[in-house]
Formats: sequence, structure tokens, C-alpha cells
Amino acid sequence: MTTKKKNVWRENIEAIVIAIIIAMFIRTFIVQAFKIPSGSMLETLQIGDQILVNKFIYGVKIPFTNGKTLIHVKDPQRGDIVVFKYPDDPSKDFIKRVIGVGGDTLEIINKRLYVNDKLVTNQPYAIYGDDRIIPGNLSTRDNLSKIKVPHNKLFVMGDNRDNSHDSRFWGFVDLSAVKGEAFMIYWSWDKQAFSVRWNRLGSLLF
Repeated sequence: MTTKKKNVWRENIEAIVIAIIIAMFIRTFIVQAFKIPSGSMLETLQIGDQILVNKFIYGVKIPFTNGKTLIHVKDPQRGDIVVFKYPDDPSKDFIKRVIGVGGDTLEIINKRLYVNDKLVTNQPYAIYGDDRIIPGNLSTRDNLSKIKVPHNKLFVMGDNRDNSHDSRFWGFVDLSAVKGEAFMIYWSWDKQAFSVRWNRLGSLLF
């Protein structure tokens, strides 16, 4: 009887350990959950949204190696919503949309975005809530001189264009800092209304 009890305990402990290892593997290499704390990606992402991020899509990164890739799958593309380590403080994770990739030229003139010298007009997710135009000598929010995105770098912006701290202010994101691509909202809590946003659950992100 004692031996049988020991075997049951051992089986339970082994099952828990295996479950933890599998969960850590999935979180490290495949999918990770993140919570949206700010409104920089409105209206695409609301404060309180909890999202899933595909960590495999841009390749398998070796843990504890500062972003070195073991298996390369593909690079982020313009329009992808990516989670990355904030360049000024790598302990923080940011989420923004890719606007330019390595080799692209970018320019902003009175809130109008130009990529490779072409006016970008097909961005229905881009929201402008402030009618003011801030001159380029005061801020890079609405006017940004032409720049070229370096190789292995990204230029990112929030969808809430007038209220987003992004590449317009602090520069480029290194590809090694990218954790993955956001692809789905699995939970959404409206703190002010103290309720679940049921209509957002399971929504795919584009």
C-alpha cells in the first residue's frame, strides 16, 4: 500500500514537472500572452486587451543570448503588429505597428506619411485625434525629415498616431529585439465599466 501511494505521488509530481516544462517551452518559443496597458494602439487595441503573440513566426531565438536566432523563418513586414523590447529600457515590452523595414525611406509632412517617396493612404487603422500640426522644429510627431531605415532595423508607430511614443521620438527597433507578432485578442477587460468586452474575445489582429 505504501509503495502504491509513493508511485501515485511520483506520477503526479512527474506530470506537474512535464506540464511546467511544456508551458515554458511554448512561452519561450511559440506563443506568449501580453496585456495592453496604454492607448497608443487605439482603436486596434484597447486598454485592458490581452493578446497572444506568435514568437515562432520570425524565427526561433536562443534564450539568454540577446536575441540571437537559431532558426530564421521570416522578417517582420510593413503592417505587422509586433512586440519588442523598448530600446531605451529593454526590461519593458512595447507593441507597435511596423511602418518601415531595412532599406525603406520615410518622411512625415503635416501628419502625412511617405514611404519610399509615396504617400501612404491605405492605413485605415491609423487614427488622428488632434487637429493641431506641430512644426518639425518643436516635435517629430507630425513632421519628420526624410530618413532611411538601416539594415536589420524597423521603424514602428502606434495606430493612435497623435498619442504614441514610438520611432518618431526614440528611433529604430533592432530585429533582435522583436519578440513576435500579435495575432489575437483572447481576453479584454474594461476597467472603467468593470466588464468584459465579449465582442473582442477571439478577434484576429491585422
